[in-house]
Amino acid sequence: MPFWALETCPSTNGAVQADLRSASPLPQEARGSSIEVLLVFLRLGCTSFGGPVAHLGYFQKEFVERRRWCSEGRLAELIALSQSLPGPASSQVGFALGILRAGWIGGLAAWVGFTLPSAVLMMAFAYGHSFLVGGTGIRLLHGLQLVAVAVVAQAVLAMKTALAPDRVRMALAITATGVTLFATPRFSTQIAIVSGAAAGLLFCRSEEHDHTERIVLPLPRAAAGAAAIIFFALLFLPPLIVHYAPIRAIAIFSAFYRSGALVFGGGHVVLPLLENAVVTPGWVTQQSFLAGYGAAQALPGPLFSFAVYLGASAGPEPKPLLYGLLGLIGIFTPGLAAMAAVLPFWSTLRDNVYIPAALNGINASVVGILIAALFRPLWTSTVHTAGDFWIVLLAFTLLTFWRVQPWIVVACVAAASVLAYSF
Repeated sequence: MPFWALETCPSTNGAVQADLRSASPLPQEARGSSIEVLLVFLRLGCTSFGGPVAHLGYFQKEFVERRRWCSEGRLAELIALSQSLPGPASSQVGFALGILRAGWIGGLAAWVGFTLPSAVLMMAFAYGHSFLVGGTGIRLLHGLQLVAVAVVAQAVLAMKTALAPDRVRMALAITATGVTLFATPRFSTQIAIVSGAAAGLLFCRSEEHDHTERIVLPLPRAAAGAAAIIFFALLFLPPLIVHYAPIRAIAIFSAFYRSGALVFGGGHVVLPLLENAVVTPGWVTQQSFLAGYGAAQALPGPLFSFAVYLGASAGPEPKPLLYGLLGLIGIFTPGLAAMAAVLPFWSTLRDNVYIPAALNGINASVVGILIAALFRPLWTSTVHTAGDFWIVLLAFTLLTFWRVQPWIVVACVAAASVLAYSF
């Protein structure tokens, strides 16, 4: 069962339908307009709480059951592809659905609609959080930091079950934790991912294939080639330009682009990459970083919109609107470009025995990277007292065992943090 089906979305009346790959052949869907796509995804961007796993549940209900824009089999193919690429899975699936409904403009319309609400809210928080001063404001921000600890702990548990279910992959996860914690911080995540891919080729190879029906995704290969060129050009050219001409706007775009291009697993796994990108060079303080990450848990839409807040908060010479927009475009572009580049070839690539093996190793390493992020910076810089510990434990219990919506947990923890230190 894919990772996205491990959790449920409240709006789907229980578990999302089990493995979608067994669906019937895809009919010819009717074409739509980019405006239609924009409006549908804008509504989803305002209402899709719960993170990437829940987002995919919303998509299944909206586009397979309600609107019948695509078949269950095609949605399953898109989810499998998104989980094999760097970037945010739910945004990539939405982008692909937009393409299939209304062409390339439809794909961009889907991304804009789904991302815009959370991006606007994160920009507002970037402007407003500086006014949270005094005892109450500081305690409120600390509560947001405690939420981040609980959310990542929940993600570690879920991803361990899905991505490191056996001894071999758990060993790879533990190894990745050590690499991430003790290797050179600037390259530790990249080393862990590359090492995981190599180990996966050696230890996680399987000759078994999924013999369910392959669905051809009819997109032009020339456009896929252009997307691949864009992906690699933006990965290597901006750092080269910054090396010879340190233009701050290009440096910020490059930092967020690298984070988006190197993150497998999406969502919470981007945390250590973004920390290295903005905290290590001193653009954003550790406290502001964690407070913004906690606030992002209360919002609908993609978690990667956190980049808007980080870009808008980047000092020492802030330009909130410009840098926030550069952060947003920078972190999303590699995932969307990778999806566009691989989409026409996916039915062929997924039968290659080496690709699933490398991905198994990478996914196991992702679990280890997230464990390292949970310890440092989250736990070491946030949990200082017994009260902090009990608040985190309460939030973790609400999220994991009671399945409470994250925005409710954020509100409860923020209130608990203020009350706990008011007496």
